[in-house]
Amino acid sequence: MIYLDHSATTPVDPRVVEAMSPYWTEVFGNPSSIYGQGRRAAAALEEARGRTAAILGCQPAEIVFTSCGTESDNLALRGVALAAAQKGRRHLITTPIEHHAVLHTLADLAEHFDFEVTIVPVDHTGLVDPAAIEAAIRPDTALVSVMYANNEVGTIEPIAEIGAIARRRGVPFHTDAVQAGGILPLDVQALNVDLLALSAHKFYGPKGVGLLYVRKGTRLLPTQTGGSQERGRRAGTENVPYIVGLATALELAQGEREAEAARLLALRERLVAGILAAIPDVELTGHPTRRMPGHASFLVHGADAQSLLIALDLAGIAASSGSACAVGTPTASAVLTGMGYDATVALGALRLTLGRASSEADVETVLARLPGIVAAVRGNR
Repeated sequence: MIYLDHSATTPVDPRVVEAMSPYWTEVFGNPSSIYGQGRRAAAALEEARGRTAAILGCQPAEIVFTSCGTESDNLALRGVALAAAQKGRRHLITTPIEHHAVLHTLADLAEHFDFEVTIVPVDHTGLVDPAAIEAAIRPDTALVSVMYANNEVGTIEPIAEIGAIARRRGVPFHTDAVQAGGILPLDVQALNVDLLALSAHKFYGPKGVGLLYVRKGTRLLPTQTGGSQERGRRAGTENVPYIVGLATALELAQGEREAEAARLLALRERLVAGILAAIPDVELTGHPTRRMPGHASFLVHGADAQSLLIALDLAGIAASSGSACAVGTPTASAVLTGMGYDATVALGALRLTLGRASSEADVETVLARLPGIVAAVRGNR
């Protein structure tokens, strides 16, 4: 199988599995316990916190471990919004191309907690204008949330510029960096963010663990109550093996980031150029240059994504039409319609995302097989 869906998930790196191994049966204690086994688990937990903080350029106390990127986003949005509501601030700002973990959470805050949400439009490449974000900020704005890199079209947003505006205006700024975690810089000081969400399975770590960076001084109400773990911000016994895995995976990904980004960019450029040259009526979506290095996304006019994906799977190629979190009855991507595409046209979305195991031979095989697959799907339609 040629796996081209790294934006959905990545295989766990064997080095990560090795790092996690002792914490299943050898150092298995509850990190909240005071005896030796618990203290050893707590030491591993805090070491992992320090390692991730070093990569993000923050203090270890500013790291909160969670179960995934969705939980990290929920904690950031609900936690900050509900804290701000106590001060009478009930206005939230975002874009139409955010992950469901952000858009659905903000919609819930609007429906059930009387918040008002301003959705700032993006251009046809999925890029938001920082000036438009600033124009939307009001005295009662509680939070701005803009993703770092889009999961469906790969566009990289001007996070540092938006963060500088939000800081100047005294508004907390959150970014969903789940797609960016393994391949883009994560220095929270340079990015000017107050909250940043990551998920380990996007950068060759285990599924079921994530983190949220929370800048010191940011008011955040916990959304999960119970024990006093994570300094009272996220109750529940910490998943030590997975947290160790997250820290190891993040170190490996960021340590190899520049070389891997250059390699993926070359493969992506060959893939994009080959598809656009060989298949008529195919359109690249997302920003042409300001995009994730291994991310290629298209609209295949005259074909529906579901048929394309089935045909690709039968040909030994794993791909997707967009977010892995948007499954079920085929519907037009909210990201693409938010970028101005017609809903019917958006049903032809195809996403091919490269990763560590991707090779030149994989790309050439896809370029050899995809034209015939598209022609067959169009003919059947």
